[in-house]
Amino acid sequence: MNSVFIGIGSNLSDPKIQVTKAVTAIAQVSTITISKVSSLYVSKPMGPQDQPDYVNAVIEINTALTPIALLDQLQAIENTAGRVRKDNRWGARILDLDILLFNQDIINEERLVVPHYGMKLREFVLLPLAEIAPNLILPDGDVLLELSNKIKRNALEKQGKIAWH
Repeated sequence: MNSVFIGIGSNLSDPKIQVTKAVTAIAQVSTITISKVSSLYVSKPMGPQDQPDYVNAVIEINTALTPIALLDQLQAIENTAGRVRKDNRWGARILDLDILLFNQDIINEERLVVPHYGMKLREFVLLPLAEIAPNLILPDGDVLLELSNKIKRNALEKQGKIAWH
């Protein structure tokens, strides 16, 4: 089984509900078992500030899926939620599901880069990840807890647990 961490974010159409629905949808994939779910975190958007705040979370799953098969499943969940892919990387979105870590693998393919390229710079990834995996060491040897203790909080606010199923 593969141990995978997935970042979840939304800032449109009641983001807390979108994140909760995403966790439920991931749990319903027969080849995935959710092992840990972080609290919800509210964060300011990256890029243009003329958009709503984001709601973020991180989950840990176990799956026999390959990285690309998992990516396909996650993109199908995004599409079902109404995600529209645009060229604007930093724009508002109904749902964003990112594979942050896949075991200790380093993946650099056209469709997928793991560890996620920006995770060490994003408080809304590091802090929920540290909540559920405080002893994690990243594939490059960086200690997650050290990274999460150093990062600026940027008004990140913990908002309670996800009620999913």
